[in-house]
Amino acid sequence: MKVNSILKNYSGLLWLLAGISAGSIVGLIFGKSVESIKPLGDIFLNLLFTAVIPLVFFAVSSAIANIDRTKKLGKLLTVMVLVFLSTILISAILTLVATRIFPIHQQLGNSPLPIENEKLQSVGEQMTQLLTVGEFYEIGSRKNMLALIIFSVLVGFSTLYSGKDGDGFKNFLVSGNEVMKKFIILIMKLGPIGLGAYFAYQVGVFGPQLFGTYAKALGLYYGVGAFYFIVFFTLYAFVAGGFKAIKVFWKNNIVPSLTSIGTCSSIATIPANLEGTAKMGVPAYITNVTIPLGSTLHKDGSSISSIVKIAVVFAIFGKDLVHVDTIILALGITVLVSIVEGGIPNGGYIGELLMISAYQLPPEALPPAMIIGTLVDPMATLLNATGDNVAAMLIARFTEGKNWMEQKISS
Repeated sequence: MKVNSILKNYSGLLWLLAGISAGSIVGLIFGKSVESIKPLGDIFLNLLFTAVIPLVFFAVSSAIANIDRTKKLGKLLTVMVLVFLSTILISAILTLVATRIFPIHQQLGNSPLPIENEKLQSVGEQMTQLLTVGEFYEIGSRKNMLALIIFSVLVGFSTLYSGKDGDGFKNFLVSGNEVMKKFIILIMKLGPIGLGAYFAYQVGVFGPQLFGTYAKALGLYYGVGAFYFIVFFTLYAFVAGGFKAIKVFWKNNIVPSLTSIGTCSSIATIPANLEGTAKMGVPAYITNVTIPLGSTLHKDGSSISSIVKIAVVFAIFGKDLVHVDTIILALGITVLVSIVEGGIPNGGYIGELLMISAYQLPPEALPPAMIIGTLVDPMATLLNATGDNVAAMLIARFTEGKNWMEQKISS
């Protein structure tokens, strides 16, 4: 792949890194006096907060409304969902274990940033508040992201089952999705300035110790990501078809891996994945469904990233990721992040907003999570994109039987 093409695909990432680097330098030089530029970061966050609500609604609703109901792929879809969920949870649990072995426990200064006051509620009350809202207008609040997602899913299915009578509304959802995707791209043009201002504020106020927290997070992510890519993808391939499947998988996963790193996009890796899985012997009917849907719904790299972001934010705010209910909620958020990110520009930020909403954290928790997401993007894309290939092999194993590779060769 040409150098110019790679630079073009990573231009957004490079600009964000440039903004973060410039902000860090400003914060180191001017110290606490940089608080005066924090409003630049606040403006960026406010734009993102307001745009993300309609973006999620249109993206989720339109995706469900356009499902092809004529395809009788019940068994395939069931197995696919189970495989996707299993690998996402395995990667998340692996990362949780890694955070226990290599904790990110550094706290910013002697006094952590304030957390929004939490009211003592029963489990039922917490679930009700997390999943639903009492008034329609509350669905538009960033604090009710999960309720918004559930509402969007129900609207999507309602449109789907309305048939021809719902075509007009479906077209509206599709059109709205395209408009909001362009809108979020426009807002992210301000990302280098907004994140740069926030990073300058954090470095200036909390000091160079901030870099230690981010360094630990990056080391943790790339270490876990590389381990998962080599060891667990090999294990998945072995489960799918033994040692022969391991050899076939890695032989035909080279081009998809290079494509994912070069394009920094799971969607752009779809053609390479389709070709690669065909050479791996995965039946066409499985490949043609699993790869496109996997690029949207199956993101092991985002799963690992989600747990690392939660660990970093908890470290910054002086909280502990040790309680059972906190860990269960983290796993739930991770699954939703993997689903929500798909097909949405900068979809990881939506997952971060969901995290802030679920844990009742203040807006200041968003920039650190966004910065981590930006820095781990190459490895996350590699895991997200190529994880679909080994998932397709697992799906073939559980739908076609243990001899699926021999059946493909004989045919």
